[in-house]
Order: sequence, then structure tokens, then C-alpha cells
Amino acid sequence: ILAQANCVCHVQASTTASSCTGSMAQQLSSASLDWSKLSFDVTETAGRAEMVWKDGVWGPLTFERDPYLRLHMFANVLHYGQEAFEGLKAFHCPDGQVRIFNDGANHERMTRSCRRMMIPFVDYEMFTAAVDMAIRNNSAYIPPPDASGASLYLRPVIFGSGPQVSLHPSKEFIFMVMVVPVGPYFKDGFKAIPGEVISDFDRAAPQGVGACKCAGNYAADMMPASEHKKRGFPIGLYLDAVEKRYVEEFNGANLIAITRSGKYVTPASPSILASITNACLMQIAKDQGIEVENRRMDFKAEVEDWTEVGAVGTAAVVCPIKSLTQGGITWNFDEEAKVLESLFLRLTRIQRGEEPDKYGWARVVALE
Repeated sequence: ILAQANCVCHVQASTTASSCTGSMAQQLSSASLDWSKLSFDVTETAGRAEMVWKDGVWGPLTFERDPYLRLHMFANVLHYGQEAFEGLKAFHCPDGQVRIFNDGANHERMTRSCRRMMIPFVDYEMFTAAVDMAIRNNSAYIPPPDASGASLYLRPVIFGSGPQVSLHPSKEFIFMVMVVPVGPYFKDGFKAIPGEVISDFDRAAPQGVGACKCAGNYAADMMPASEHKKRGFPIGLYLDAVEKRYVEEFNGANLIAITRSGKYVTPASPSILASITNACLMQIAKDQGIEVENRRMDFKAEVEDWTEVGAVGTAAVVCPIKSLTQGGITWNFDEEAKVLESLFLRLTRIQRGEEPDKYGWARVVALE
């Protein structure tokens, strides 16, 4: 099975979508939605891009309008969770172009997740064909340039769809790219929130799948997240599973800290999901003359040296953290987070085409 999974990564995909009424460019941002009231939640859209892996090859790429899937009751993903997914954003920019942000990095990360989960790879050409098809056929749902904090969120997902009872890699897979127009992940935007250090649960084992973007990592967080939210903390920070000493990551975001000496510090660990947003922010910080350290971080030994703390990821981009509480101790940080805000603004301007993209992160998507 693993040999089969590794031999199909350059199969050509058909990009013939079902017909679309009118020009996709003319439909851009035309959906009857109140863009100012978008939240990070589900909104019905036109459909998704999809293809199926069976008998060792990927089938044609199609556009499916039915939001529901038909799966065998013994589909692998329902029982053994063989799945990986990604999250990225597309923007309707002031110059009229639609840009997808850094999808090459998302493809690379998804490939790493697929390798660990024994899922057949989708090559970059197939990945971008599916992304572009999903964007083009949902152009009406891309928020307009003046919709503050809004974007079209894309969710590529690949999972074992073949029926089975015994434990083994699936013999069939479905890859699809769905979209949803979203507002800010945190409703108040760039506003500091309190966090709690999670002491009774672990996010991932040292040699587990913490570095993969797979469903099980997020399912395991639901109970601890629910508990700290009841205590008034919207976000929780995990420490390492062995010593409960070293910083791992927030529920669904990397941690970055600005130290008293002005350094940008973010934890390195084999069980952390490497944030694409964090990687971009590190590059921007370096270019602004900020010293960047990506290393192991001893929480209690270092926390008092942090002046600003942020949770960073595709959904939130940067969310400043005003405090972290562990037991009866609370550490407070600068709520204005001016350094993090400057990095946040620079990155979002690049994403939205409001500033030159010298890094080549954004890719224009042709709507016709």
C-alpha cells in the first residue's frame, strides 16, 4: 500500500468543471451576503473541487455542488481516522485580482502529513488545479477588498474513503477543496485575550503526529479547550508532554514572544505543527531588523522576559495574548503589542495586495 501511495504523485488531473452561469470574473464578490458580519463559520457556497484515488491512480478533477458526501458506513476515515487537511486564504485585492496566499507552502505541509499518515500524495499541479477550480467556481463568495478582515478560506482535505474493518491503510481516498467566506477568527480582531497554560492534558506525544495537520490532533483538544473556556480563557497553551516544561503551541496556533531585548522567539519541537504564518512573520521580522530565534523555550524560565505574546496561524494571523495563567500565577503582557501589530499589518497588506510581495508568496488566480 505504501508503495502504491508513493507512485501516484504525478498523475495528470482533468480540470473540466461543471458549467457556471455567467462570467466568473463578473460574479466576483457578488453573493448576497453582509460582508461586515462574516464570522469564522460555515456559509453555503457553490460547491467544491474533488477527485478520487482508486486502483493506484487519481481520477479526474470535478466540481461537485452537493454539500453532502455519500460514504460507505465502513469508510476508513470514520473508524481509523486516516486523514489530513490544510487551511489557506484567497483575497479579492484592490487591483481587481484574486490572490491565493502561499499555497506552495500548504502543499508542502500537506505532503508531509500525507507521508506520515500513509496517504497518496497529490502533486503541486493537481493541488493548484483543485484550489483554482474551487476559487473560480466560488468567485461570488470572495469578500470584496473593503470587507475588513474578511477572506475566502480554503480547506483542502484528503481522507480514506474505502470500506474496511481490519486496520490498514485505505484502498480508496477522496481529495477535495472546499471554501467558505470568513471574517476574523476572533470576533474582536487584533485585540488581546487571556490564555491559560494547560496542565492536565497533552496535545501530542513526542514521536506521534503532532507535526501533522490531521483531524485527531484537533479532536483531542476539544475537551481541554472547552474546560479553559468555561474558566474565562478563550485560548490555551500546551507544554511538552514529557516534562511539562517546554512550550509547544496554543490549541490551534503557534506561539511567538517578543522579549525585553526585542527578540522574536518561537518554540521548536518535533511535535509542533509548523505554522506557515509563523514562517512568513519570521521572515518579515528579520527584514525589519528583529533578531529571530526558533528554539526550545523553557516556559517558567523565560516567561517573565516576554513583553508581547501572540498566537499565530492562518485563521487568526496574529492574536495578541494579554496574559497567561498557570495555577494561581498570572503573567501579564503588553496588550497593545506594537511589535506584533506591525508584523501583523505588514503581512496582511501583502496578503491583500496592498503592498509589494517581494517574497513571491501570493499567486494570482485567473478567473476565466
